[in-house]
Amino acid sequence: MPISLYNSLTRRTEPFSPLDPDRVTMYLCGPTVYNYVHIGNARGPVVFDVLARLLRRHYPRVVYARNITDVDDKINAAAQAQGVEIGTITGKFTQAYREDMAGLGIAPPDLEPHATAHIQPIIVMIEQLIAGGHAYAAEGHVLFDVSSYAPYGNLSGRDTEELIAGARVEVAPYKKNPADFVLWKPSTPELPGWDSPWGLGRPGWHIECSAMSAAHLGETIDIHAGGIDLLFPHHENEVAQSTCAHGGKVFARWWMHNGMLTFDGRKMSKSLGNVLLVHELLQSHPPEALRLRLLSGHYRQPLDWSGGAIQQAVSTLDGWYRVLRDLAHVELPAGDLPIPERVEQALCDDLNTPQALAELSVLADAARQSGSAEAKAALLGGGALLGLLQQDAEAWFKRGESAVDEARIEDLLQQRRAARAARDFARADAIRDELTAMGIAIEDGAQGTRWSVLQS
Repeated sequence: MPISLYNSLTRRTEPFSPLDPDRVTMYLCGPTVYNYVHIGNARGPVVFDVLARLLRRHYPRVVYARNITDVDDKINAAAQAQGVEIGTITGKFTQAYREDMAGLGIAPPDLEPHATAHIQPIIVMIEQLIAGGHAYAAEGHVLFDVSSYAPYGNLSGRDTEELIAGARVEVAPYKKNPADFVLWKPSTPELPGWDSPWGLGRPGWHIECSAMSAAHLGETIDIHAGGIDLLFPHHENEVAQSTCAHGGKVFARWWMHNGMLTFDGRKMSKSLGNVLLVHELLQSHPPEALRLRLLSGHYRQPLDWSGGAIQQAVSTLDGWYRVLRDLAHVELPAGDLPIPERVEQALCDDLNTPQALAELSVLADAARQSGSAEAKAALLGGGALLGLLQQDAEAWFKRGESAVDEARIEDLLQQRRAARAARDFARADAIRDELTAMGIAIEDGAQGTRWSVLQS
């Protein structure tokens, strides 16, 4: 079935057709590694992980790059504050980022280019822009001349004056125009720097992504993705410098942007104290519940984050895993898991994950009712495409078990069985309450009483 994706550049949903069906290329703007990432930073990687899974079903080869920005003024500030080299900061938080993304069930990208490993391609691209009359050197800086690229602003849909008014542009005497942006800037001795035709310095943020994308994916790529907050100026600047450096070639054929996260209806910000770090959330909530929540709204719309929403995600997964636990004795058919048509159809419609999740609920109901191997396989196959239902059902319900006294739980359950047999229901209820106070949920069924750890 055909895939249709919304293109931020054309502002419409279009049938997706790659430049080369044998090599589909996708680039996602990755993190600046100076601290742990917050949950808002994870929405794009989760959403576009699903897109990569979908594309791999339709095309023989997908090359997916997600970069690491490991030279930046925020990194420099963190390194100076701690009295260490920038590599100490970037090494620690790059590894933390990988672990956080893996915790959310995100497959590693095919490529993970680092900005510091691409200084020479960055310098070459800047030289191309200067030679073409699109950039100029001034006081140790090199700047892109926005006036040299007439379509500037097309991606964000506003004219240059509006863009300047709505953005925090650095006003500096060496700029020809206020909107001109830095491609290269000088480094003082205490800052990281590399030799260049313009002196010791370091690249600007925007040029890094353009150079890394071209180096690994080519001058024209199929999909460029990122958060809507990157639309301007980052992505707008990428379009301008890439197009001009490559003789007018289209830089990215599709632009895809995910909406931002809010927390209880308010913008996430450090000043409000509501920034939630992924590595902390992974310790206090089931990782699949975090992933489910990030997929529960359409990727282009804002998504609100709250404790109640996470508990709802846990409850939903409880229901699905309960079906799989009840069908643990049912052997799956031989071969790969089938991908249910309606789940795939929802994702082919501009990554409609809410509809895909609704279809997963339908599949869970069907598996519960029929108990067949085919229905179980369909539920697991639909979950796999979304990166859900990836663990053993019994393990899901026993998560956190190591922190509880299993022998004590089993003793209480035995006492409760004896009380029920003696028709002492008051005692049985009291034991249930005691287990609940211990953080243990119990479930009576045809196969006996099962217990699981309640999640906060």
